[in-house]
Amino acid sequence: MFHALEIFTTVVFGVMVGVEFAVAVILSRILDALPGDNGQIGHAHGGRMLGAVMPFWYIGSLVLMVVWTVARWHHHGTGLVITAAALLLVSVIMSMLLLVPINNRNKTWTPETRPADWREQLNRWNRFHYLRVAVIVAAFAALVAALV
Repeated sequence: MFHALEIFTTVVFGVMVGVEFAVAVILSRILDALPGDNGQIGHAHGGRMLGAVMPFWYIGSLVLMVVWTVARWHHHGTGLVITAAALLLVSVIMSMLLLVPINNRNKTWTPETRPADWREQLNRWNRFHYLRVAVIVAAFAALVAALV
């Protein structure tokens, strides 16, 4: 039963990390390469889609890590799970303070309503997102290391 929890947690969190990594290194570059303002429109749509799912995915992954920690408190690797959970919590805080405010503005923009500095705001979001991805990749590495 505990192994199923560990595997489930790792898969759920790993897929989320993969999505965030793909957004950072693939999707954002594709959107930014689109002609005219199509990239901003794509970013707004992606912000609405992923903005609706990611809070549950992040918090769900954190809850799974906490359950794993409690269930396997005296077992090998618990410290690594705690490290992964702490890094994930850091990324949640970063998201709420740095990324979500920009995303909340961007997802409502249209070509007629967006501010003059929309490119700078999207670039700032991308820089913060790269940092968040680095944090959650480190968290994922710690979680995987806890399995071995």
